Amino acid sequence: MDFEFGYENHEMQRTLQRFMDERVLPRIRDWQGLADRGVYPLAVLEPLKAQARALGLWNLFLPGLRDDEPGTRLSNLEYAPLAEIMGRVAWAPEVFNCSAPDTGNMELLHLFATPGQRERWLAPLLEGRIRSCFAMSEPDVASSDATNIQTTILRDGDHYVINGRKWFITGAAHPNCAFAIVMGASDTDANADPHRRHSMAIVPMDAPGVEVVRNIPVMHHLAPEGHCEMVFRNVRVPVDALLGAPGAGFALAQARLGPGRVHHCMRTIGQCELALEMMCERALERRAFGKYLGDFANVQDWIAHSRVEIDQARLLVLRAAWLLDRRGGEAARVDVSAIKLVAAQLQNRVLDRAIQIFGAMGLTPDTPLSALWTWGRAMRFLDGPDEVHLRVLAREELDKARARRGATAAYYLIG
Repeated sequence: MDFEFGYENHEMQRTLQRFMDERVLPRIRDWQGLADRGVYPLAVLEPLKAQARALGLWNLFLPGLRDDEPGTRLSNLEYAPLAEIMGRVAWAPEVFNCSAPDTGNMELLHLFATPGQRERWLAPLLEGRIRSCFAMSEPDVASSDATNIQTTILRDGDHYVINGRKWFITGAAHPNCAFAIVMGASDTDANADPHRRHSMAIVPMDAPGVEVVRNIPVMHHLAPEGHCEMVFRNVRVPVDALLGAPGAGFALAQARLGPGRVHHCMRTIGQCELALEMMCERALERRAFGKYLGDFANVQDWIAHSRVEIDQARLLVLRAAWLLDRRGGEAARVDVSAIKLVAAQLQNRVLDRAIQIFGAMGLTPDTPLSALWTWGRAMRFLDGPDEVHLRVLAREELDKARARRGATAAYYLIG
């Protein structure tokens, strides 16, 4: 495995870092000021998006871009350091048309959309003219087991009729959100294969029967783009709104979640790097009991542990990205679960240490630390809870043990 980045990638990293330093960071107060007033900060974002696209910093995440589509075709591995840089500011990925859930939806549409779906939905999404959301999780069932999903997508003549309730739908409150990709049961036969009963449909946000009920705060933090609860009441969409084949919902979800989980982890690494930099600066300037905080052994331990843990997580993320590029999603499945588990828990640990070093200030909106901590805690649920990924990893190890059962017998000193 070679994780060395070429000259062009290093140049792109430098260009992106300059853009963040010179154009994004000076607008943080403006963005937050509008968001705090309940106004989505399009006035901040749209000029930055135009500037980013002009510099070629656009759709960086999508390896399968066609020549006639806007963006820079990068592998998952090449995208990793760029996602880390833009991840340091939570809203920055939208500036480069690289934000979730659009990235995953563009992946899905790229792989499975019909020509008509590409023209109507994918093209404006790639242009950054619209946003989208992905409606999978439900409040009334344990959605970590997606076979529980109760929303229905049932054929009725030339239409599908959708009924159900979804929640924590990221992006549904964005003023430019034009459609949702909805996952639901299209086969209600209880005896059918539970992994072939579900389908996905593209649903316009203005379709009759679609209701955004509320924007749910996450750990008391209200995201202006929304983590919303939505209701679908007898929503009718034409049969050509189905994405992929009937019953293929699980296969589509897996195709979407692999790269998406890697992207989340890449951004987390950037946020942890920011927290480490901030805690080190604070430790050098803050005095207590006659010493700078950085002179206390326990603070030095927190800094050292954070450095090592971030580097370990980064290497795991790069390995997963490398596997995705070389061998595809199925080969990288276990590695993707590993990084999702490691990165989410890493963010909680590093941000907790940074907040402790900052003291009471770390609990306030004066720094980004408390918001980043809440997102780290949320990451232990989104795209699969820790327990699901632990299960994937444990099953893999147990399967390997079954295959080589008895191989360790020679190490015993008995018998």
